[in-house]
Amino acid sequence: MGGLREVAAPFVVPGPAGVAVRDRLKGLTSDDEKVLRLVGDHLGTLASRDLRVRCADGLEHGAGRWAERKRELTGESSSRWAGSITKATQDQWGLARRAQAAHIHSLEAGIGTIRRRLSLPIGARGTKKAAGGYRSEQEWFAKSRRLRMLEDRLERARSDQEAGRVRVVRGGKRLLTTRHHLQQAQLTQQEWRRRWEASRRFLQADGESGKRYGNETIRVSPDGEVSIKLPAPLAHLANTAHGRYVLAACVRFAHRGETWRDRITANRAVAYRIHEDTDRGRWYLTASWTIPPARAVPLATARANGLIGVDTNADHLAAWRLDEHGNPVGAPRRFDYDLTGTAAYRDAQVRHALVRLLHWARRHHLAIAIEDLNFTAETTREKRGRHKRFRKLISNMPVSRLRARLASMAAELGIPLVAVDPAYTSRWGAKYWQKPLTSKNRKTTCHDAAAVAIGRRALGHPIRRRTTPPPHDQSDRAGHRTVQAAPDTPGREGPRPRTPGPWTRSVGAGRGANAGDQNTHHRSGCSAEHEFWRQDSLPPSL
Repeated sequence: MGGLREVAAPFVVPGPAGVAVRDRLKGLTSDDEKVLRLVGDHLGTLASRDLRVRCADGLEHGAGRWAERKRELTGESSSRWAGSITKATQDQWGLARRAQAAHIHSLEAGIGTIRRRLSLPIGARGTKKAAGGYRSEQEWFAKSRRLRMLEDRLERARSDQEAGRVRVVRGGKRLLTTRHHLQQAQLTQQEWRRRWEASRRFLQADGESGKRYGNETIRVSPDGEVSIKLPAPLAHLANTAHGRYVLAACVRFAHRGETWRDRITANRAVAYRIHEDTDRGRWYLTASWTIPPARAVPLATARANGLIGVDTNADHLAAWRLDEHGNPVGAPRRFDYDLTGTAAYRDAQVRHALVRLLHWARRHHLAIAIEDLNFTAETTREKRGRHKRFRKLISNMPVSRLRARLASMAAELGIPLVAVDPAYTSRWGAKYWQKPLTSKNRKTTCHDAAAVAIGRRALGHPIRRRTTPPPHDQSDRAGHRTVQAAPDTPGREGPRPRTPGPWTRSVGAGRGANAGDQNTHHRSGCSAEHEFWRQDSLPPSL
């Protein structure tokens, strides 16, 4: 295809494998909050100790070592608390390993880009696929120094990966770094300390099928009563039998409440997590459980009635409805969101935009086509050079969050989601569809055209449109019909309107005296021959 990379086939996105709902613990007393903090701090200390042991083991860790770690924690908590702590530690270590591999990949991509550009002459022009040489000797020298720095980082990262070393901070590295920039973060030392302690607490328990209400450690009854199994050193704080503490607050899950109640009534596993929001001074309980993945509809079924192509951008979703033949229907839609402000505000903005998109799709009983975006190779700063605005634009796009939320929300509403390869959708959409879809009353943006390209690729149609042949190669030599009439169209065999040209500038198309009038072919009944006519006799001289 002339140097173009191969485009992957579209596929139907599978549904989520788990569900999580959250509710606020209202009505907690001061004693309840005190007990929650004591239990969370104690278990958080055990979790920190276990994480240190797990990181020290590295790649030498096995099932036997896991069981040993659990036995060490059981005496200071309980067997169930110890199981939850060791599992959370293993998940955190695995996440750190995946982040380490992604960091190495980013370093390798940056080093490769710098090496290639340093090998080119200064000022060499680049291409659409690769940047050229550096613009000046000063930039070349600075990049050569950066190359040595990245190579040192890569060597250390590879050494850590081979040895199984990871660097993990319980509570988050970002919050830890904020301690040194309290003025910029507009926080006092006491406020930061409360956040730090809340983030390092451990109050989560895995569910158990067959046990009462699906969880023996943090138990929630169908009427919303919450009770906690206290660790052994804090058993004296219990206010009920069997070393349990019952909170004064009750929970009412407004979302999926019936599903949750049916699940715990059948004693199926439900995991719980309790955490404190220090900014609002509130406590929350999150319930989660696994579900069998919904059976994805066949791709042909998702394409049957057309679909909605969606182009993801930094501040909005551009969408256009397409029929089963790939033709745009109606006007394009735009769903805006604002990604400034706090994380909760940004998440709410994305959720609101997706809700409007899904309601539109459900109203027309259509599937949604979206790009399978992955900016893993684009995160290195060497990929885009000095284009800081574009780098910031890419980094601010909520790709993973939007993809996860859209998949779960679409599965809940029963809307098929088709993912397509994002290659060339923006470029070909702007080239082949932006101008034809623009009119006096509608200005089509490049994002709207990209949505059409995404939808056509999901439907299995080519994005690029056929070029109109030259006049001398057209079937009727002039006025080529790009869209032919169907065989059963009335008037298909009738005469065509007169094509306006230099000799008919005063007569519009279809308005000529003889356009569409067949009586000009019947000379005897022609309206232009309404007078009597006869030929004069020849002169006598002839």
